[in-house]
Amino acid sequence: MEPDRWLGVELRHLAALEAVAREHSFGRAAESLGYTQSAVSQQIATLERAVGERLVERPGGPRPVALTEAGELLLGHAGAIVARLKAAQADLRALSEGRAGTLRVGTFQSVGARILPDVLRRFSGAWPDVELHLRESSADDELLELVERGELDLAFVMLPTPEGPFGSIELLRDPYVLVARAGSELAAGPAARLADLHDEPLVGNRLCRSSALAESALRLRGLEPTVAFRSDDNGTVQGLVAAGVGSAVVPRLAADETDERVVVLPLDPALPPRLIGLAWHRDRHRSAAARAFVDCAAELCNELAAAA
Repeated sequence: MEPDRWLGVELRHLAALEAVAREHSFGRAAESLGYTQSAVSQQIATLERAVGERLVERPGGPRPVALTEAGELLLGHAGAIVARLKAAQADLRALSEGRAGTLRVGTFQSVGARILPDVLRRFSGAWPDVELHLRESSADDELLELVERGELDLAFVMLPTPEGPFGSIELLRDPYVLVARAGSELAAGPAARLADLHDEPLVGNRLCRSSALAESALRLRGLEPTVAFRSDDNGTVQGLVAAGVGSAVVPRLAADETDERVVVLPLDPALPPRLIGLAWHRDRHRSAAARAFVDCAAELCNELAAAA
């Protein structure tokens, strides 16, 4: 029987294909992998012989390298295989480190400002030998991709998580509120009626799932949001409200209620709350430190919910 050529496919070949697709250049792909350019070229050539298809278009000169249709098809499988390899490396590292070592946690802005500091104090008191590495992003998709690739052990995200290899726990239900300029008509009552927002310009977030969900919920109630400005920074959003640019519908954790320039009001009727949780890779080993961090976060959020 003719031997199966696919048995010659190695992980380094798939990693080279992924790097070439990402960098659109053999030279830059080699730099990202720590190889020479000729080594990457040889790995791609070996991969093409193994699968029996041309995978990369090599136009020559300054034009960027691109994958063929077969290359794009194989890349979809290669990315998942390389991600699982990195996850396996992270598993073995976590297993060998035990109570010491590193715990990598992803977060987003409002959780990083309002919840994470107290969680870190509790966790570090109980696990002083664990080094915490934090990564912030405004996009859940980015944090979950890092979890899937084994580059984060845990990530604070909005629930539910999209389809994927994720386990999660709900920590907190964060209600939406209206942030209005102090002294404005909207700030006069005990609550902000949605009906009064028909002609009100809004200041919103960019690249933010919570802002998109709030605007969708307003549309379901017959309101078409008129967004005057968007920012990735919660402080900028609140500063623009204070300056009279508009009001903002944000989760309560994203609002600074100590700012005397604005008033934070509940909405009437209320919008569905934002669900905040912690996510991890369900097929990966979770270290004792990671489990303890989840317990610390859940305990703190239960206390916050009871106080609220």
